[in-house]
Amino acid sequence: MAKFELKLPKMGESVAEATITNWLKNVGDTIEADEAVLEIATDKVDSEVPSEVSGVLSEILFQVDDVVQVGQTIALIETEGDVVSDATNTAEPVSASVAAVEQSVEVAKETVNTPVDFSDSEKFFSPLVKNIAKEEGISLAELEAINGTGKDGRVTKTDILDYIKNRTSQPVAAPAKAVQQPVAKSQPVAAKAAPVSVNGQDEVVEMDRMRKLISGYMVQSVQTSAHVQSFIEVDVTNIVNWRNKVKSTFEKREGEKLTFTPIFMEAVARALKDFPGMNISVEGDYIIKKKNINLGMAAALPNGNLIVPVIKNADQLNMVGMAKAVNDLGNRAKAGKLKPDDTQGGTYTVTNVGTFGSVFGTPIINQPQVGILALGAIRKVPAVIETPEGDFIGIRQKMFLSHSYDHRVVDGALGGSFVKRVAEYLEAFDPNRDI
Repeated sequence: MAKFELKLPKMGESVAEATITNWLKNVGDTIEADEAVLEIATDKVDSEVPSEVSGVLSEILFQVDDVVQVGQTIALIETEGDVVSDATNTAEPVSASVAAVEQSVEVAKETVNTPVDFSDSEKFFSPLVKNIAKEEGISLAELEAINGTGKDGRVTKTDILDYIKNRTSQPVAAPAKAVQQPVAKSQPVAAKAAPVSVNGQDEVVEMDRMRKLISGYMVQSVQTSAHVQSFIEVDVTNIVNWRNKVKSTFEKREGEKLTFTPIFMEAVARALKDFPGMNISVEGDYIIKKKNINLGMAAALPNGNLIVPVIKNADQLNMVGMAKAVNDLGNRAKAGKLKPDDTQGGTYTVTNVGTFGSVFGTPIINQPQVGILALGAIRKVPAVIETPEGDFIGIRQKMFLSHSYDHRVVDGALGGSFVKRVAEYLEAFDPNRDI
């Protein structure tokens, strides 16, 4: 028998860690090659970790809600024969390889289970939480006083980072002293109590993990950016007529549906090239000017949550390429098959509130970006049409564009000019354009 180290795989360029959300197998269970062993979650995407070998799960080194770094060993699988996780060790005796693996397991278990500076605590803290606490100078009393949102009231990475943010942003006064009061070990601080229905008829439902993350992102964005909005009405009659004319041919030829989204995305990408001041991000007192135009596309999930997959280098795509990118990301988002990299690297975001009948909206900026555009519903409305022969009233297809931007770095002139340019591109759309 040999032991295979199941490690957290690399999930994307910018993903360095993940949270274990569920173990699909227990110690002693038989596992087939490529069978999922556990479920993990990054900031926005949930996925499964499969086993590379067949065998029996012998050790679980991390528990649910623990944060694991990419490359860390998360479990051990006993396999038949001499196969070990490192192919270079095949020349060594099997017993020596097993002994080396077992020794590394003991080291890993000590790292996970032995508190570094918090050995006097009766509460469990993950290694990541303890390291953060040590680096930030958080005392044992403070750490124990943090209300954890993890399983059994455990303190998660988000909990301690939120505590640090509030701790450093508030003046050192009575609240700080109150936090530093020692907590009796016989009375550990419990997790936040769930609200109780007063009349016995209301249903109390805890937010799922993604909704908690979304909630945190929205609050953080409002607290970070000075949100300002500009609105503009656009005549998209030419676009509606053109799409109606070519959508059947497009679907037969490309095997893809042609929605309005890629048309709008094309206009936004062109406007960002004209106004690169909107294609930036903010980190502290620094502005990062983005070289690539990567458009985030807010998508509603079947469970009601929201995710923002990213169309990379959107300005380099023609209409066919844009349509395929939009459809691919949208379909995989609904099926829960997005990869971590699919939601990373966005430089500007577009959200279609018109899908649900909204005429316009005031979307919240996707940090650390500085702008987000909401597309309103397309409606038939009476409008004044100007012609060389005079003005008359006609029926036109119109919609509102709602632009939210960060007034810390984007003034009204830039924010208004950008959304106006998007409108100009849409209204100048060629109704005889080839596809």
